[in-house]
Amino acid sequence: MEFTAIDYTIFALLLVLSSAIGLFYALTGNRQRTVQEFLLANRDMGCLPVALSLLASFQSAVAILGVPAEIFRFGTEYWFLGCSYFLGLLIPAHIFIPVFYRLHITSTYEYLELRFNKTVRVFGTVAFIFQMVIYMGVVLYAPALALNAVTGFDLWSAVLTIGLVCTLYTTLGGLKAVIWTDVFQTLVMLAGQVAVIVVGAWRVGGMARVWRVAEQEGKISGIDLDPNPLERHTFWSLAVGGIFMMLSLYGVNQAQVQRYLSARSEREAKLSCYAVFPCQQIVLCLSCLTGLVMFVYDREHPLAPGQRPASSDQLVLYFVMDVLQDLPGLPGLFVACLFSGALSTISSAFNSLATVTMEDLVRPHLPGLSESRATLLSKLLALGYGLLCLGMAYVSSMLGPVLQAAISIFGMVGGPLLGLFCLGMFFPCANPTGAVVGLLAGLVMAFWIGIGSFVHGTAGAKGTANSTALPPVGNLSTVLATTLLPTTSAPPGPTGLQRFYSLSYMWYSAHNSTTVIVVGVLVSLLTGPTPAAALDPRTISPVLPQLLCCLPPKIRHWLCCGGADVAQVPGHADATEKSKGVPNGLPHPGPDRQEEEEGHGYIRNSGAPICAVQETSF
Repeated sequence: MEFTAIDYTIFALLLVLSSAIGLFYALTGNRQRTVQEFLLANRDMGCLPVALSLLASFQSAVAILGVPAEIFRFGTEYWFLGCSYFLGLLIPAHIFIPVFYRLHITSTYEYLELRFNKTVRVFGTVAFIFQMVIYMGVVLYAPALALNAVTGFDLWSAVLTIGLVCTLYTTLGGLKAVIWTDVFQTLVMLAGQVAVIVVGAWRVGGMARVWRVAEQEGKISGIDLDPNPLERHTFWSLAVGGIFMMLSLYGVNQAQVQRYLSARSEREAKLSCYAVFPCQQIVLCLSCLTGLVMFVYDREHPLAPGQRPASSDQLVLYFVMDVLQDLPGLPGLFVACLFSGALSTISSAFNSLATVTMEDLVRPHLPGLSESRATLLSKLLALGYGLLCLGMAYVSSMLGPVLQAAISIFGMVGGPLLGLFCLGMFFPCANPTGAVVGLLAGLVMAFWIGIGSFVHGTAGAKGTANSTALPPVGNLSTVLATTLLPTTSAPPGPTGLQRFYSLSYMWYSAHNSTTVIVVGVLVSLLTGPTPAAALDPRTISPVLPQLLCCLPPKIRHWLCCGGADVAQVPGHADATEKSKGVPNGLPHPGPDRQEEEEGHGYIRNSGAPICAVQETSF
């Protein structure tokens, strides 16, 4: 199982073309000389490239490796995650995008200052930076691990290759380069997955036979309506818990919101969100079909015991190299597919991390920073985060299987951040104290459950069949027997704290965001709700009146700052004064706008800090 010269050539072409796109945008147009161009692509992107970039940003190597392995081992139940995509993308399009886009902000965390205060903004920014740096370690490590297992290529040389190439084109080309490389890498990912499915299905007699054999062997799952939140995967955990996971990704995550804000209009931003829905369904179907083809192929062409992968994360690559080994170029295409997933996700993270650090942590303390220096500092921040994520890849090597590790990290931090934004948009009574206490409570709860389940090895599992760690068995048929065949007696269920730690990882985002909202509202009511006069109605979701219409008047009175109509709240006209000198981000560029000086971005109110404000699926 070794790469040929053609395979290495295809892999090298991916890296060269990705770098070339970055160089192209570094040397054309305004050459990334302004913060507006570097961080927001001049707010001039169409809906299709934005949609493909949204898809690529979190369709990483984690999903390409993890989802087929999940289907191979446990059946098609994970496929029901697609049921969550509809609301998981419709809600951001009609609730989050209008609020963020109409405020003309660049960083989602600037919203928190406009809604609450600067302290809440800093807390949210720090939590996001922690979330993304840890997650990037997982995404960077996964394809390097795969390449090492298949070709013997040095693991850490692969990590350095991905990290440095990604850092290069992100630092040079800015968000526009990131978006267009995402488009290119999405096509590579789709081509690699389709090639594996077509060749694999052909070798076992066609897709109809794959489905028939999988059904006979119990791999085609029915709808499990068990409401028990301790069960790792049920219809409810995937279809409902998945909505919250999608909202934390596509609703409030800076890397995704930054792409919405780069669209040339709010309508284009919404259309990009709609366009992601069918694309996500296609990608999920390809990953699940890959898992079924793997299963049937393994039954008819089993690997020798000594060739069995030691980790479930390597199942896909061993299958690919076995299926495609006599077709030069296709193994290289699939590994390029893996690296495309990693590059697209990591580049999005570097750009978004540079944005929030620049706009939320640096510029408020350096209000006189010139546009040219701010742009240079943004590029240096992108470079710095690239080098930091290389170090985090080592930490990722000590985590468990990558799919659950990645989703767990996102749930542990993404859930509380989702709850914080929902607290601000849907509860006018919420005050800064409630927001900070709620966020801290959500994070404490998240890491209590997450770390507890990791230590006790019970993350949403009951018995061997729900464990995400591949048992150390030489013959994979033994593994399949232990996961698929019923046992004569049910294993004892978890008790006490172990039961608490057994919460399915698919419920992490829902549980943690709800904790933030409940604690935040209670603390706000106890410490005094936000006065109606201090509330900027633009920071409240426009759908709130429809959501509250069915509530009793007394509860509506509490939640809406004494019953005031948020659309009529006085004292919000001067948002600059409310945010202690920080204006509402950048005005949207228009053809008749005369306030922009060539090469110097947008001119803000006199004496106010310059704020250019500015996104990852499975």
